[in-house]
Amino acid sequence: MGKNNIYTTFDKIKDRHAKEIYLKQRGKVIWFTGLSGSGKTTLASQLEKRLFELNYFCQILDGDNVRSGINKNLRFTEEDRMENIRRIAEVSKLFMNCGIILICAFISPTNEMRDLARDIIGDDDFLEVFVNTPLNVCEQRDPKGLYKKARKGEIKNFTGISSPFEVPDQAFIEVDNTNPDIDASVREMLKQIIPEIRFDPISSL
Repeated sequence: MGKNNIYTTFDKIKDRHAKEIYLKQRGKVIWFTGLSGSGKTTLASQLEKRLFELNYFCQILDGDNVRSGINKNLRFTEEDRMENIRRIAEVSKLFMNCGIILICAFISPTNEMRDLARDIIGDDDFLEVFVNTPLNVCEQRDPKGLYKKARKGEIKNFTGISSPFEVPDQAFIEVDNTNPDIDASVREMLKQIIPEIRFDPISSL
């Protein structure tokens, strides 16, 4: 079946605005990027916890979880990593269009990958968070033992070792995750994120 035989139903279902009114929040995608071991998942989890306490409805998408499910057929070649990000961005957009706040935690090491996600999701709805943790700190943490394997050549195309990580050129927030006070880092993020997701009943009329 070709593309000419695909008929979307987006014009027949409740639109994003109606769902945002129902949830009393604005759907956004908060996209964490950084090296393996930089603390993306830890920060994303704590951010979700705080937003939930503030009555915001969120969903986390994490690299390992997605790789074990919807993207389990993909490897770590450059082409497959791009496809991994493309699928994640498309899924994120579907959630966002339901008024849900997506918190995504993916290495997404190049500007090209992040720009792909930004283009799919939309520039106004893509809040990029760069978890800026130096490589030597990530290696010291190495919670999964991946850096040791990469140094031995057991893992190919490993970001930071045999594959580059490009510093984001337009991050919405930059987090110094060498700071041991995770709560303080989350509070600083919330100051910038809340205005983006806060529901304004007047503007919704």
